[in-house]
Amino acid sequence: MTKRILLAAAAALALPLPTLAQTAEQVAALRDDALKNDTLAWDLTEGLTTEIGQRLAATEAEARARAWSVKRLTALGFKNVRIETYRMPVWVRGAETAEVVGGSAQKLSIAALGNSGSTGPRGVEAEVVYFPTFADLQAAPAGSLKGKIAFLSHAMTATQDGSQYGYYGNVRRQGPTLAASKGAAAVLIRSIGTDYHRNPHTGVTSWAKGTKPIAAAALSVPDAEQLERLLKRGPVKLRLLITPQFKGEAESGNVIAEVPGSDPSAGVVLIGGHLDSWDLGTGAIDDASGVAITAAAAKRIMDAGQPRRTIRVVWFGAEEVGGFGGEAYAKAHGSERHVLATESDFGADRVWKFTTNLPAGAEPIAARLASALAPLGISPGSDKAHGGTDVGPVLALGVPGVDLEQSGLRYFDYHHTPDDTLDKVDPGELRQNVAAWTTMLAVVANAPEEIGPVRH
Repeated sequence: MTKRILLAAAAALALPLPTLAQTAEQVAALRDDALKNDTLAWDLTEGLTTEIGQRLAATEAEARARAWSVKRLTALGFKNVRIETYRMPVWVRGAETAEVVGGSAQKLSIAALGNSGSTGPRGVEAEVVYFPTFADLQAAPAGSLKGKIAFLSHAMTATQDGSQYGYYGNVRRQGPTLAASKGAAAVLIRSIGTDYHRNPHTGVTSWAKGTKPIAAAALSVPDAEQLERLLKRGPVKLRLLITPQFKGEAESGNVIAEVPGSDPSAGVVLIGGHLDSWDLGTGAIDDASGVAITAAAAKRIMDAGQPRRTIRVVWFGAEEVGGFGGEAYAKAHGSERHVLATESDFGADRVWKFTTNLPAGAEPIAARLASALAPLGISPGSDKAHGGTDVGPVLALGVPGVDLEQSGLRYFDYHHTPDDTLDKVDPGELRQNVAAWTTMLAVVANAPEEIGPVRH
């Protein structure tokens, strides 16, 4: 970069942001500085994963994470930093082992699914019934699994947009309750993942009303394929010990911080990620990096001058076990005028695409975003923004969204596993995320157009 360009960029950064639209040059200067120099996102990701570690919802560790977050966000200069608590059910992991018994005796690697029931301390020993797909389990006759262990597989593969997770995720989300309804004593699934490590992928499962939870666990992908090979040779009997506990209700909460806008009538831009994690890894890509990316971008806007719209950063609690934080936020703040809601919860790899669902009259914002994000290798997609679990309840109220979509080609290698650790985060790609979010906020928070629902 030439000296003249450097001086121009520095001058642009030093100027207060105008109360309405920023110039393209100011947006570019903010973007390029974040891409080159941001260290805050890494510091936050490293700090949360190192100083707190695993952060299972409604546990003491998640409470420590909230206290840590308030301290950090306050020190960074955010305003109105607070915790908003709510009560929720608590589930904690216990013992979890699986063994093939008989002539091919061997151990298999499993992890209980969130909300799994228990085998009891004596475990369960039973014959395995294999279902290659979720549809095969659906077709099984009522009562056909009585006293059996259901084993449910699938064929998920890696994609850039991660779109297969929605379809194949039904194996985990709905498979156990369906198996229970057909009489199964326990259920195993092939992990909803794309790696070939002996790291099973946990994740929440849901039980239909009136269904008693049974023991439910994920096999690592290599172990699932091993079990398939054994089943081709004849009947297989397994011994399972899975002893999680439901421990009543406890407290979780959302951490909220703000960059106040100059025009209260212009509405709130809601951004963030989720503070909790599963208890197997340290939640670096899911979702310490997400809360760090969004806070780092909001900090850059704050330091450059006051935006027109208030930027509200929310680090949601209890996302992994059912989206309790997002629901609690919408219940508490749904009547406020949100003009945009979006989250970062798909790791820390490069943003490659953005989508919007802006209302009529706000189309120029999408055009400005396309121009400003192009130098980062980000292009507009043809589909509509859909948000995620945490901002979904706000989007359901008619609030528009902008999704900055990261590459998912390796995300499901680590998702919900013991391997979700800091070393999986690439600092350069993390900076690219911060640059993308800084760009989006610089455009949206200062846009002169009306964006979201207008309430009088």
